[in-house]
Amino acid sequence: MTGPGLASPGSAAAAPGRIDFRRINSVAVRNGEAVAQAFLPDGRREGREWVARNPRRADRRPGSFKINLDSGKGADFASGDRFSDFVGMVAFVQAISQREAALRLAEALGTSPYE
Repeated sequence: MTGPGLASPGSAAAAPGRIDFRRINSVAVRNGEAVAQAFLPDGRREGREWVARNPRRADRRPGSFKINLDSGKGADFASGDRFSDFVGMVAFVQAISQREAALRLAEALGTSPYE
């Protein structure tokens, strides 16, 4: 489940410190398409969006679940679920906390999650 330039988005090791969500999202925005490919590998790019099936419901085909590659904002327009950045996207897709999503995303991006 790795995309170009990304490590495998597995479980991140816990370490003391404060998570820098803003920096992690900033790095993710610079690598938006690779992040989308890594966490939603069955999707495809359409302009500045990544269109995929929602892995949290019985979505038969891509179309209603979209992520803006420039911001990480996204939604499933069929279910009303929304997220405001790439950390939120990872949290939603993997059904984990924002903290765990930030750790996994930082690991996948090869960057430290801490301030």
